[in-house]
Amino acid sequence: MNKKRWLALGTVFTILAALLISCTATNSSAAPETETAVATIGDLSASATASGQVLPQREAVLTASSPARVTTVAVRLGDVVQPGDLLVQLDSTDLQFTVDNAAQTVVLAQARLDNLLAPATDAEIASAQAALASAQTQLDNLLAGPTETEIALGETAVASAQAQLNASVADLNNSQSSISQSQITAAEANLLAAQQQLDRAIEINEDNPNEANHQARLQAEQAVANAQAQLDTLQAGPSTNAAQSSVAAANARVAGSQIDLDSTLAGATAANIANAEAAVAQAQANLSNLQAGPTTEEIRAAEAEVAQAELTLAEAQEALADASIVAPFAGVVTAVYVSEGEIASGPVVELVDSSSLELVLSVDEVDIGSFDVGQPAIVTLEAWPEREFDSEIVTIAPSASNQNSALVTYEVHLAYQADDLPTLIGLTANANLITAQREDVLLVPNAAITPDRAAGKYFVDVQQSDGSFRQVEVSIGLRDGENTQITAGLVEGDVLRLVSSQPTEEFNRPGPFGG
Repeated sequence: MNKKRWLALGTVFTILAALLISCTATNSSAAPETETAVATIGDLSASATASGQVLPQREAVLTASSPARVTTVAVRLGDVVQPGDLLVQLDSTDLQFTVDNAAQTVVLAQARLDNLLAPATDAEIASAQAALASAQTQLDNLLAGPTETEIALGETAVASAQAQLNASVADLNNSQSSISQSQITAAEANLLAAQQQLDRAIEINEDNPNEANHQARLQAEQAVANAQAQLDTLQAGPSTNAAQSSVAAANARVAGSQIDLDSTLAGATAANIANAEAAVAQAQANLSNLQAGPTTEEIRAAEAEVAQAELTLAEAQEALADASIVAPFAGVVTAVYVSEGEIASGPVVELVDSSSLELVLSVDEVDIGSFDVGQPAIVTLEAWPEREFDSEIVTIAPSASNQNSALVTYEVHLAYQADDLPTLIGLTANANLITAQREDVLLVPNAAITPDRAAGKYFVDVQQSDGSFRQVEVSIGLRDGENTQITAGLVEGDVLRLVSSQPTEEFNRPGPFGG
């Protein structure tokens, strides 16, 4: 091989060596550094965030129980009231009248019950005994028939009535024949004389008219009128009206006395005896009732009457009380619907208990299992985002709040204590809840875990003593946004490769509700 060939080969080797060095340098600078992390013991907590509203646990919509005119509106929107404070007064004039009447009915019903329960007095029993004795005597007399004395009295009454009739007939006859012709002739002469006196008085008065002659004429005219009236009466004959009335009355007394006598002689009828026996039975029952006292049925009826009267009174008093609409609890007035002078017939005032405020979250059924009563939370308000206060879950609704919807959610209730802030119902609030906590557990970064979603398994790359890495299957527990609990497959101090080239969204994505 000549010198030129060796030079050519040397040049080629030199170029090849340079290329090899260049490639080696390039590959060395492009190789990435392996990032690692160490499995350590620590505490871990998982959290979730949710939004909701500040709502009262207790609120009331106060209404008018019946239409009535508003006489007083004692509160305004936003007023703070105490239990029993007057909110709205309705006209109660008619209601008070109804209460008074119902109270009087109770008094009367109670008085009847008291009288029924009170024992009979000696005077009442004596009166009932006397009534029984009288009724028995009347029955005995009817059964015994008329006595000689009763017959004699009846006959005497008939005779007396007949005597009065005879006397009345005689008076009538005397009245009809009491006026004679001589009385009529004398009356005619008296009238003629009076007429002559009148003619003379008229003539004198016309010749010499004065007061005295005028009075004389008037007196003469009156005398003529009187004489004429007397003559007319005599010519008409005597008046027999009174005598005829007396005769008719005497006839009636005779007939009545005769009927009484005939009834006495005939004795008592079956109807008379039955009536008398009924009177005796009634008198005996009255006496027995007084002595025995009221029956159970009578007492129950009287007590029922009192109870009904008291129920009516209670209803009337309740209606009267309802006319004064008062605060059932301490709270804040959130609405006033009426003004003085209006007719209220529905809601009048809305009230909320500001001391019972709570934060109500709406949680999807997929995530409700992560929540439990007593879990702590940090709450902020949209209106005051810089203000944080501690809270915890106090209740979880046992049933879904919107079962008719495709999205099933449950209400989660958190305690709310922000006494220094205004009471604004419906404020939007955000809660960060601690859903789980683990202490002194083995932790690795989320970026060190490679999931096999199809197989449901998880793997990590563990560094060996020679610096190489070996893939190991692990079991995981709780996780948060940075670390995952390892329950099996690793020990504290193991060095793991961070698998940045693998998708780790499952371990880095937010928890429930974006927490």
